[in-house]
Amino acid sequence: MKTRDKIIYASLELFNEHGERNITTNHIAAHLNMSPGNLYYHFRNKEDIIRSIFSLYENHLESGFQPYEGKQVNVELLIGYFDAMFYTLWQFRFMYANLADILARDEELKKRYLHAQQQVLTHSSQVLHQLKQDGFLNVDTDKITPLADTIKMLVSFWIGYQLTQSSTSTITKATLYEGVLRVLMIFKAYATPTSVATFTRLEQHYHDLANQDPI
Repeated sequence: MKTRDKIIYASLELFNEHGERNITTNHIAAHLNMSPGNLYYHFRNKEDIIRSIFSLYENHLESGFQPYEGKQVNVELLIGYFDAMFYTLWQFRFMYANLADILARDEELKKRYLHAQQQVLTHSSQVLHQLKQDGFLNVDTDKITPLADTIKMLVSFWIGYQLTQSSTSTITKATLYEGVLRVLMIFKAYATPTSVATFTRLEQHYHDLANQDPI
């Protein structure tokens, strides 16, 4: 792995574990046993590192939430979407935990974030349209985009909500699986008689994962 990539992934690990506000470039350099000067050869400052991490985030959103044209709707296909949702929350949890502050410090990053979120909304709306057409959701066509936006809102602020609702400062996988289950509650509310069983199986799947991953 190239030094630049090592810095990006080490930073992501430290931000997730300790919180982005608590980690400096000196912490990152020490974690990698390199001099601060070597780190600054690759990145100007911490914001520069965050922008590179954000590129990983953008790539994941682009690949994880594409419409499923030509594929059969089944439990495995839907698990792919919900797993992508979980992975995004877990892999970039530092960002969701401190989103407003991070974006307020970097106007260019905020523009990229807004663009990425608009792409997510577009792709999510397309997926919901397909699920309606395939008989999995009973929702008015003009309500599909607001429904997709509501789901996106829940996902975007689930971590921040959890951090304000208890004395803990740690986000666990179980906490994030609970977020996935809340999204599934919304889907199940719009399920058709023939798709209820599929969403019930999905609920059981993520209940089991939450119980297996308490930390």
